[in-house]
Amino acid sequence: MVQPRFVRPTKSSPSSNSGESNSSNLYVANCGPAVGLSHDAIAAVFAAYGKVNGVYAADDSGVRIIISFADPCSAKSALEALNGRPCPDLKGRSLHIRYSVLQLPSEVNDCVPVSLVDSELNIPGLFLLPDFVSVEEEQQLLAAVDARPWIGLAKRRVQHYGYEFCYGTRNVDTKKRLGELPSFVSPILERMSLFPNFDINSASLDLDQLTVNEYPSGVGLSPHIDTHSAFEDCIFSLSLAGPCIMEFRRYSVSTWKASSADAEKSGDSSCIRKALYLPPRSMLLLSGEARYAWNHYIPHHKIDVVKEKAIRRSSRRVSFTLRKVRNLPCRCKYPQYCDSQQQM
Repeated sequence: MVQPRFVRPTKSSPSSNSGESNSSNLYVANCGPAVGLSHDAIAAVFAAYGKVNGVYAADDSGVRIIISFADPCSAKSALEALNGRPCPDLKGRSLHIRYSVLQLPSEVNDCVPVSLVDSELNIPGLFLLPDFVSVEEEQQLLAAVDARPWIGLAKRRVQHYGYEFCYGTRNVDTKKRLGELPSFVSPILERMSLFPNFDINSASLDLDQLTVNEYPSGVGLSPHIDTHSAFEDCIFSLSLAGPCIMEFRRYSVSTWKASSADAEKSGDSSCIRKALYLPPRSMLLLSGEARYAWNHYIPHHKIDVVKEKAIRRSSRRVSFTLRKVRNLPCRCKYPQYCDSQQQM
């Protein structure tokens, strides 16, 4: 079910900050999961003023919510009773309340419910193993990359090993090899066979390209599919130092440039969207359909809401993305997303 979204009214909207309003929705600040108040607890307090249809996150902060009443009179009563006053039943917090208006579905890019385990997504070829490395190993890996030079991009820093990834072409130059992968990833490579229930040959595990990404708090990654002609089937991603939400999108648009921007330009922005929580020290595998047909995306948030719990991202998240460079054209089963087959 698609969650409704609301906005604070503008001067030209049918609602205003004072007097009568025809809105049955309230925008409430200083209240939400990030300050230890569940949606159920909030609903119970506001229900004293009328029937509450729902409580929703107003944004990604976890401290601003929307109360949706069944009628405008109930919303007006709650605003007049609670605005600017400490609420004993909500940990004594002073609530800052305005009227809010419902956005039309066509205007909204709604949040996606976040799963904690890979099986809930039901995406073939997607696997997540928690605690793939220990806390001690995590610290050793971070120390190893921090002792080496970083390359600064617009919003994050990167390191490349084996082959350099060219962001302009979304590909690698196979004629410019940087050398062997560093020794500090050897223990990781030795554990790849731990992934259960997927069928890959030993050649696919002969990984020869590593990209290390450092994401500051709030920085994410645009939706994309790793270029088919650049890498073989399996894409591994190890999360270190902090958690994040990764969203997966499958577009119906028939183009190998299958990102959200490409889909919208083509006139077909419809897609299936699913999201997964990646805890620190977990290893994600994208293979088969998950690798070739689904965009992956990290929202640009400082706070992620998972099962109504606000999780603040750490000051940095470091990912190790391990891949095998492809030397022959891709012949996957998903030609609409494949640059090799689209360019033939």
